[in-house]
Amino acid sequence: MTTSILPYEHLTYLENFGHSLRAASYLYRPANTEEIIELFRFAKQNGLKITTRGAGRSYNDAGLNSSGIVMDLTGMNKILSWDAQTGLITGEPGVTLEQLWHTVLPGGWWPPVVSGTMTTTLGGCLGMNIHGKNNFKMGTIGEHVQEFTALLPTGAEITCSPTKNGDLFYALISGMGMLGVFTSITLKMKKMYSGLLQVHAYPAPNLHAHLKAIEQDAPEYDYTVGWLDATAGGSGLGRGQIHSAKYLHEGEDPEPQKTMQVGYQTLPATMFGVFPKSIIHYFMAPFTFNLGFWMINTAKYVASLRDGNYPQSHAAFHFLLDYVPNWELAFGHLIQYQSFVPKETAEEAWKELLTLSQKRGMPSHLGVTKRHRPDKFLFSHAVDGFSLALDFKVTNGNRAAMYNMLQEFDKIVLQAGGRFYFAKNSETSPETTLKFLGAETLARFRALKQRTDPNNLLESDLYRRVFAG
Repeated sequence: MTTSILPYEHLTYLENFGHSLRAASYLYRPANTEEIIELFRFAKQNGLKITTRGAGRSYNDAGLNSSGIVMDLTGMNKILSWDAQTGLITGEPGVTLEQLWHTVLPGGWWPPVVSGTMTTTLGGCLGMNIHGKNNFKMGTIGEHVQEFTALLPTGAEITCSPTKNGDLFYALISGMGMLGVFTSITLKMKKMYSGLLQVHAYPAPNLHAHLKAIEQDAPEYDYTVGWLDATAGGSGLGRGQIHSAKYLHEGEDPEPQKTMQVGYQTLPATMFGVFPKSIIHYFMAPFTFNLGFWMINTAKYVASLRDGNYPQSHAAFHFLLDYVPNWELAFGHLIQYQSFVPKETAEEAWKELLTLSQKRGMPSHLGVTKRHRPDKFLFSHAVDGFSLALDFKVTNGNRAAMYNMLQEFDKIVLQAGGRFYFAKNSETSPETTLKFLGAETLARFRALKQRTDPNNLLESDLYRRVFAG
């Protein structure tokens, strides 16, 4: 049997989150480990490659596999156990962050690390080792995994923890799904005494003030994140607004039984109680051009000039990407470029990026900053410094120029000692990968790949792009 006679009903086009990349693949949705084993066997017999896929929320080609098999694990989404006394929860790889917090919050717990959307899956979160707005304090999600089981392409099922098969623990978490398939994941939740956070919002007039504020806030708050206006130039280059938040301690919330209910946390489906959010992206689309976003960003910055202190639900604070459904459709095609740069060099490096993007006529329409700390995982993107995520609208007219500009970005970031995140950037080359990961890390990965996947069954478009096949 060859790829030409694979079942036609499984052939489909899949896209990345920003709809900027597309690939034809054979899509399968296994319901258990036996079906995963059968897919591995089938792939080996027919010379095919397999990519694991969760919610498809990556901004790049991590969940794409041109002309190969894509293993969609969203059907393996059972909560296997939950202990409200210890805060330990075990789930299958298709469990979403939404399922997770729905399960644990009523008992007084919250996931220790979450992404900007609650639709991501546990398997995807571990594969990319996601970070949140509290990376400087709580690290990546992998640091809260007590144990996981994984199925290897060889057919072996292994159990890993920091002390058992530790080399595989620190490699499968962050390994882009290229070493094995998570089958169960045990995480320790964070104890909560309220469904609210106390948020402090205030402006930052330029990039220097922006980064200084984030660094100073880190020891004082549990979360901190910055919105950055990438369309502003001159003395306002890098201006924005900081949102820092603290947990409420026991006794500070007069109604914890109310605020820790799922219904209280649910994001509203309408604006002002009447306007459906599901259609807002249609009204956003006409403003997704340079002048339109300059106007929006300027208005947002002016509105942020007054400090604010207010309580906000966990869901509303964390899951901004879910607040407007399908918001990315307003851009048509969207990519995100995220760099992680040491605190000593971040300001100068990002001045270069922001200035270059404006000079080329392709300023980012949305910028987000965070504070980070290093970790021990094999494909670590973190540094003792900051991250800057920049969203760009891609068109047929600017695609080539955008690619060339982002290649220049890579050189600036590498010169500053920076790193990259495999869930985001769409243009990272093998040369860039080698420079930021280092030859020793790549050699360790290849040795583990030979051990866990000797027939190279697990590959993705991302894998082939950053490791040159």
